Amino acid sequence: MPAYNAAQTLEKTYREIPAEIVDEVILVDDCSSDDTVEVARSLGIQHVLRHDVNKGYGGNQKTCYGKALQLGADIVIMLHPDYQYTPQLIESIAYMMANGLYPVVLASRILGNGALKGGMPRYKYIFNRCLTWFQNVMTGQKLSEYHTGYRAFTREVLETVPFMRNSDDFVFDNQMLAQIIYADYDIGEITCPTKYFPEASSINFRRSCRYGFGVLRTSLQFRLQKWHLGRFDIFDL
Repeated sequence: MPAYNAAQTLEKTYREIPAEIVDEVILVDDCSSDDTVEVARSLGIQHVLRHDVNKGYGGNQKTCYGKALQLGADIVIMLHPDYQYTPQLIESIAYMMANGLYPVVLASRILGNGALKGGMPRYKYIFNRCLTWFQNVMTGQKLSEYHTGYRAFTREVLETVPFMRNSDDFVFDNQMLAQIIYADYDIGEITCPTKYFPEASSINFRRSCRYGFGVLRTSLQFRLQKWHLGRFDIFDL
């Protein structure tokens, strides 16, 4: 769980994690200004790490995945502790992976009507659809969305893609998916309801635009490298 100022929603999220199938829970706090770490420890979360300086959303995930690999994880599921995504899908996601169906699974807000029904701002929904269309064209995929924060990977995938070379900002997620597609891993999707409310983390319009340009750049880099017209270290496997 990559956490930043998640004290108000962490307990509700953690209580819904199916403890019977989850061996380890890792929370990395990215130098929050609230008491996220104290709440995590009071809940008995096994592995609570804290950054002394804010490293960004991507930097947080790098620490999360590094710790998971260190602990010997076979399946790693990233769940935001802001209760925007339901932990109740963990069992279904893990089933798809443990039975060898997919090495990567995304919980999609776009399959079905989960995004708008859950309160996603309409401008974000439009950005999501436009960026996803462009990315599918550039990568040759047919994913319903690339921008969900609820995703799972096998150990092999995390050991193969060079995610440590990616940005420390929000575009990290997108770069990692591009690397996974470049490495020719199959990606499964599962329908996921979502909730938008004041306590849930969300980036503002300015940062959304910055993220969008980063997505376009990543997709173009992917295509250029596939055509042998450029070389970018994030795709150097």
